[in-house]
Amino acid sequence: MNLSDIEHFSLGQKTSYPKIYNPDLLVAIPRSLNREKLNLEDLLPFKGYDLWNCYEISFLNMNGLPVAALCTLQIPCTTDNLVESKSLKLYLNSFNFTKIRSLDDLKSTVHRDLTSKLSPAPEEAIQLEIYPLSHSIIPKSFFINSETSGCGNYLCLEQSYESIEIDSYDYNPNFLIPDPKKGYIKEKLCSNLLKSNCLVTQQPDWGSVYIHYEGQGIDHENLLKYIVSFRNHNEFHEMCVERIFTDITNRCHPDRLTVFARYTRRGGIDINPFRSNFETSEDIGRTIRQ
Repeated sequence: MNLSDIEHFSLGQKTSYPKIYNPDLLVAIPRSLNREKLNLEDLLPFKGYDLWNCYEISFLNMNGLPVAALCTLQIPCTTDNLVESKSLKLYLNSFNFTKIRSLDDLKSTVHRDLTSKLSPAPEEAIQLEIYPLSHSIIPKSFFINSETSGCGNYLCLEQSYESIEIDSYDYNPNFLIPDPKKGYIKEKLCSNLLKSNCLVTQQPDWGSVYIHYEGQGIDHENLLKYIVSFRNHNEFHEMCVERIFTDITNRCHPDRLTVFARYTRRGGIDINPFRSNFETSEDIGRTIRQ
């Protein structure tokens, strides 16, 4: 599959919302499409997942009464494919007028359909939870971070460099350089200035990126310039995060590295890719823009 193939899917087309359950609406995109460019075809240098929060889940009970719910999907980064977000939105909306006996039936149906499309091995199982809005326990990922900036206990780069001058908005990994004055350190850095564009439609994708690393200190000002350089860059959310992880690894050589991005919601879905070579997750609530 290449870019021209993707453009023929629903992503780049005017689309009507379905009223009948249809698993064929789901579109799988090979992760290899971008990983070949990053030389990540063989052994991945990270572990991680793509956390999807879905806010527009609804179906009918057997009496025809609508049920409103939330859904979380945690898709391992080792699946052969990622799911295209517009296709997932259309697929989930196809349940709007579908009668379903129970929440467990809905959960098993969605899990089966996604597993079929994404081709995970048994050890790469997709984690799926669906919560009715009447549910007493909603995951933290649906709640806003207590910090206004959304950076929590991470140092917000743009707050530290408000007077920085930037004149480049085209992707440039050469901005990434170590800072020899820092020595060997542990740092948590974030920026709310991550913006990229959809690979096909070029619609803007807005996000906050969190970088947790241990190793030779990274130059903060140039790291901020690097993040801003994604402003005209066209890639899917997951691809951008893997590119950031790979660029920092290749140019700054940290011993430990985590890159986690929380993107703003579009069509009732926010996507939050997590990649790390030493952590299994990062407990950050959704940002004010989500």
